Amino acid sequence: MTSPAPADRRRHARDRAVRAAVEQGLLSPAEPVAALLDTDGIRASAAALTSAFASVTDAPVLHAFAVKACPLVPVLRLLHEAGLGVEVASPGELALARAAGVPPTRTVLDSPAKTPAELRQALALGIAVNADNLQELERLDALVASAPTASPLGIRVNPQVGAGSIGALSTATATSKFGVALRDEGAREAVVRAYLDRPWLTRLHTHTGSQGVPLALMAEGVGTAYALAEEINAKAGRQQIDTLDIGGGLPVNFASDEETPDYADYARLLAATVPGLLDGRYALVTEFGRSLLAKHGTVLARVEYTKTSGGRPIAVTHAGVQVATRTVYAPGSWPLRVLAYDAEGRPRTGEEVVQDVAGPACFAGDLLAAGRALPLLRPGDVVAVPDTGAYYFAHHYAYNSLPRPAVHGFTPTEDGGVAFATVRRAQTLDEIVAESGGARPDALLRPPLREPASGAPMEP
Repeated sequence: MTSPAPADRRRHARDRAVRAAVEQGLLSPAEPVAALLDTDGIRASAAALTSAFASVTDAPVLHAFAVKACPLVPVLRLLHEAGLGVEVASPGELALARAAGVPPTRTVLDSPAKTPAELRQALALGIAVNADNLQELERLDALVASAPTASPLGIRVNPQVGAGSIGALSTATATSKFGVALRDEGAREAVVRAYLDRPWLTRLHTHTGSQGVPLALMAEGVGTAYALAEEINAKAGRQQIDTLDIGGGLPVNFASDEETPDYADYARLLAATVPGLLDGRYALVTEFGRSLLAKHGTVLARVEYTKTSGGRPIAVTHAGVQVATRTVYAPGSWPLRVLAYDAEGRPRTGEEVVQDVAGPACFAGDLLAAGRALPLLRPGDVVAVPDTGAYYFAHHYAYNSLPRPAVHGFTPTEDGGVAFATVRRAQTLDEIVAESGGARPDALLRPPLREPASGAPMEP
């Protein structure tokens, strides 16, 4: 018997999980929105990434998951157990990675605005650091001179190869805020000199962008960094740069359950266009995020009311801007599919009707989908929003003080059922109050008596 195709497996697993979530009360009138993560699907993506690069190079490769894509500790632990490291871009992300048990040797720190304290901590732990600019490199000079470190260190460069279809996610434009812009006057020479003056710089990093960036442009950016590494090593008279961090950015197909493109496509393209990168002389680091998690997450929400306005049906649900911020504010760049289920969690059938699927927030643009053809939704039905495992429900936007939804991982059981594990419980109203200064209701009634030396207001 042949195994089902990945897209078919994903659809079948999602349908079972939606039904089970309703049956087990994870989605109910009391909990009208929830998020699901397909644990087996995440493992499969990690394995696909690892095998794709193993098929084109024998060099060591650290696949460092971009924590920003899904900053949930159990997810980081799952990926760590699957053989991946992490790429972090803030003290908070580093704290999450450490809580997940990811060792410093499998952690990479990237950020355009690292403080001296962040750099000091990274070097003390032995975490790899990519300096974003030459001013940051001067900070590293002082820190490296003051204390020994095991941290691999490098510079991020901007190959300035152009933008994809989403400008905000294109990091290799002429004026990108990231990295040293190689095509600016004198910049390439300055980078080469920086390496020759600092034998402890052994890595080179680049990242062209993510969603909306075509594979050919990604490969062109990597090729630019590879050529620079070759130039630096030739001028150094030795292989000073031993590791190339090629970033991530594989785009995700949000139009269907198919995973296109995939990691194997990208690895083969790199082998064809930058063969020297994969000949074993350079260790590699990748920093994929969205492509590892997006297809394995689904938002579920109950339909609370249905109405008609201007002749168009509208289903008012409990999922909107708080869990799908990018789609609500930029639907042209971030369209999502919406799937209809009945109140028992079974796929709804019937004639499709053009309708809006709205969220609960108090502004007119809070729409998951506008003018979408679906079986007519009814109160109590369930909508499922797939492909939301990255940059969606894990990045809660507290509009209207809407609570963070619970996140549950799911796996199939041998008896045909579904087992759930809570990744993050739903936020309580008490927690919302506490995070909103609830312990200090009188803080603004009187001015502070004086300012203490720390600069923090003193209680009257």
